[in-house]
Amino acid sequence: MVKNLHINIAGKYSIDKRNVHNIVNFLKIELNFNITSVSVNFIDSAEITDMNIKFLNHHNSTDIITFNYSGKNDELDGELFISVEDAGNNARTYGVKIQEELVRLIIHGFLHLLGFDDKTKSERKKMMSLQENLLNNCKFVI
Repeated sequence: MVKNLHINIAGKYSIDKRNVHNIVNFLKIELNFNITSVSVNFIDSAEITDMNIKFLNHHNSTDIITFNYSGKNDELDGELFISVEDAGNNARTYGVKIQEELVRLIIHGFLHLLGFDDKTKSERKKMMSLQENLLNNCKFVI
């Protein structure tokens, strides 16, 4: 089990914490990083919208916000905030199960913690390729 991984789930969602740990263990092996302290928070659209406004000055909801507190890319200290509602919307849009979309977002958040970015087209292409490869090889679901 990953030490110093904290999982917080808003009251109305049911997510298997063991599987989140399994996904993160898989990512640690595949991407070779350590965790000082990482929290994965599953929240609703209203909460993530408030955070998006407060911290990023974006006035809309989003599926994930990631904070890297250490600035390091191999010894992770950070937080992931995942909007379960937005993940559900993504799942419907792309015709996948919400469980798959939640795994995709966890992978996406950890890639951000590791220094990957998706602001430019070339960065996004590289990040999405790795993300989908990891998703296809990940045998765990939420």
